[in-house]
Amino acid sequence: MTTEIPVTEARQGGCQCGASHEATVELDARLLAHAIRHGAILGALSSLKPGADLVLIAPHDPKPLLAQVSDVFGDTVKYDYVDRTPDAVRVRFTKISALA
Repeated sequence: MTTEIPVTEARQGGCQCGASHEATVELDARLLAHAIRHGAILGALSSLKPGADLVLIAPHDPKPLLAQVSDVFGDTVKYDYVDRTPDAVRVRFTKISALA
């Protein structure tokens, strides 16, 4: 049996899902499997538009991740700590510009 899937031309400017895209996204890394955590976070950062923020909630101070973000994104992503508690560390990443 063959099923035809309608294909329409995609318009530029987003995923076309109809959802609004907030400037700040929150990602709770504590809910991600450890094996894919860094990859998922790097992927999320790469999908941000310039000027957008992502607040990461991590189970510990993510120093290895921060070094990796600096290696991958250089000056195109900046970060600062929002807060540090025994339960979680929150880091705000801001996409400054697209990668060259």
